[in-house]
Amino acid sequence: MSLLPLMERVRAAYVAQFGGAPQGLVQAPGRVNLIGEHTDYNDGFVLPCAIDRANVIAWGLRQDRSVCTLALDQGASRDDFALDTPITHNRAAPWSDYVRGMVQQLQLAGHTLPGLNLAISGNVPLGAGLSSSAALEVAVGAAFRSAGALQGLDATQLAQLAQRAENDFVGCRCGIMDQLVSARGALGHALLIDCRSLVARAVAMPPDVAVLIAHSRVPRGLVESHYNERRAACERAAQALGVPALRDATLAALLASSLDDTTLRRARHVISENARTLAAAQALEEGELGRLGVLMAASHESMRVDFEITVPAVDQLVAIAQDAIGSEGGARMTGGGFGGCVVALLRRDNVARVRAAIKRHYRAPSGEAATVFLCRPSAGAEAL
Repeated sequence: MSLLPLMERVRAAYVAQFGGAPQGLVQAPGRVNLIGEHTDYNDGFVLPCAIDRANVIAWGLRQDRSVCTLALDQGASRDDFALDTPITHNRAAPWSDYVRGMVQQLQLAGHTLPGLNLAISGNVPLGAGLSSSAALEVAVGAAFRSAGALQGLDATQLAQLAQRAENDFVGCRCGIMDQLVSARGALGHALLIDCRSLVARAVAMPPDVAVLIAHSRVPRGLVESHYNERRAACERAAQALGVPALRDATLAALLASSLDDTTLRRARHVISENARTLAAAQALEEGELGRLGVLMAASHESMRVDFEITVPAVDQLVAIAQDAIGSEGGARMTGGGFGGCVVALLRRDNVARVRAAIKRHYRAPSGEAATVFLCRPSAGAEAL
């Protein structure tokens, strides 16, 4: 999807709001996770790709020490705050947490920031599990980097600061995956990320394979959706098993433990999901869509039964997509859970059939049809 309409929109809004042309534009993409859910904060493995939907920011330097943000997708809401006083929450504009939190973390990391005007717009669906929040945090960092303020800060460090903004300011204890792939995405590739070492290996997407996303139209919100509760259960399990993180645990040790049933199932999902993610990266590289589909189906079932983060509408959407895909590919819920999107990997010549099946058979509890679109594995945050 072209970013040109977003670029034109933020440029025009910047001129109208701030009285002059912006000095630069940046973008940071959303992401879709192909497999590896809730493994990132357990030091495990994930296989996401950046997508060709992004947040775009037009920026310009200010003469004072303030950050003034215009959010076009929030009714042209504006939020202003000073850099020289403690940064707090603006309860009247919850979206500003992602901007304020990122700026706060940049300052805590020792960076001297200039005042900036920011005009923001994006086409990453909100509340869909495609990391619109991470794209915003990383885009704000990219704007300050483009303004020359973050000398020596590489893409991985930028992602780590964005994660801290989400954890410490927004209040969602997410792992590093979303911010890292938004900052480091590779065109035409997924990234197999080791969330402990932060080593990321590019995994080429076969040219005849399509990445299809279907939005269930069931909205979700990580902070309010038991995400932090799931993380706490994983931490309890790791402590009981005597390992630094569930990435280091084995199924044999888990099954021999005295953990309660719920905590055991939470841990079993993470341990088995790590193994599935490594196997899926290999299957994708080798173009083995049948094997990949089996792994995606097992991932979804584990999220449904052991981690309990799917909802009936999403389970139905996965089943419809999988039935239409057949044995040459797979579908699963993607994202933190409790609604959001389904991701499918399939042959390009089967896309029309899968679209038609979803259109014919799926309706959300609200009566809405799923929103279905293809995405292209894309590059990470950059100046435009």
